[in-house]
Amino acid sequence: MIRAAIIGLGKWGQNLVNSVQGKSDVIRFVAGATRTPAKVAAYAAEKGFPLHDSYEKALADPKVDAVVLATPHTQHAAQVIAAARAGRHVFTEKPLALTAKSARAALRACARAGVTLAVGYNWRFQPALREIRNMLDDGRLGRLLHLEGNFCGPSVYRYPANHWRQEREEGPAGGMTGRGVHVVDAFLYLAGRVGSVHAQSARQVLDYGLDDTTSMLFRFRSGASGYLATVIATAETWRIQVFGSKGWVELGDVEHLTTWRMKACFVDPQDLMVHHPPRVLAYPQTSTERAELENFARAAMEKRPLAVAGGDEEHGVAVLEAILGSVKTRRTVRIATKP
Repeated sequence: MIRAAIIGLGKWGQNLVNSVQGKSDVIRFVAGATRTPAKVAAYAAEKGFPLHDSYEKALADPKVDAVVLATPHTQHAAQVIAAARAGRHVFTEKPLALTAKSARAALRACARAGVTLAVGYNWRFQPALREIRNMLDDGRLGRLLHLEGNFCGPSVYRYPANHWRQEREEGPAGGMTGRGVHVVDAFLYLAGRVGSVHAQSARQVLDYGLDDTTSMLFRFRSGASGYLATVIATAETWRIQVFGSKGWVELGDVEHLTTWRMKACFVDPQDLMVHHPPRVLAYPQTSTERAELENFARAAMEKRPLAVAGGDEEHGVAVLEAILGSVKTRRTVRIATKP
């Protein structure tokens, strides 16, 4: 059993706690940390753990084996490094960092300390997304040609002007850091590394806060193409569609914190003029938040690394950094090859 401290007890931090507390045999929250303990004292008491008023106190708690970070994006890298120095395993919400340099520093710190680092890309635990990966591996989809994605919603309307989620340094390129990085990570899982990106981003609705409309074109090193949009001043929606030389598959709905269904449509080589309707495939219900936290806990108990130097977590930050560079320069940005 990994004994964890939850750092940050906003809506998402509580969601992570709720996914495993009293339900898991491998991870349990034994402490929490927030700058305003009084606001969540009743919740922490209900879940059965004490609160600290600082991250440093949580790291020093001898009952804590690992920390789970549900904190602002700009804090992740430094907090990961602090956890490593304290000998604590660390799970951080995405993104790992906002610059490739700080991501590499965090990864090096965990490797030196021998602690497990995981990043909260819970979509990788969706059975439907894993099945698409299988379909690419076994040839059912043929050669991967193109990917499309979006992840949208009314995020800019949910927070006042003085909230950290409206600060442009916390959400560069608008919805990319809160939403779009999930789609980028799914693209990396399915298509491999990104070679270049061309992006645009703008604030069109409110007179404060983040950009609300961001879009980008990708060229993957495999030769496949892709595009992604994240609009955070509209109704909820998300979609991923993957096109192969033998057919396409599609995921998407309004709610993403549920078990996804998949639509699949294939070329009929015997009659290329027939328009076959897609099949709808369903999968057993699963909690991706519980799955990702339990995967982290098992790796930590085995002293097994998850996020490593040169891995997708680092490359994903490099892609985000390239998107920001493209928005600023209005040019296509190439992403340097890493081992």
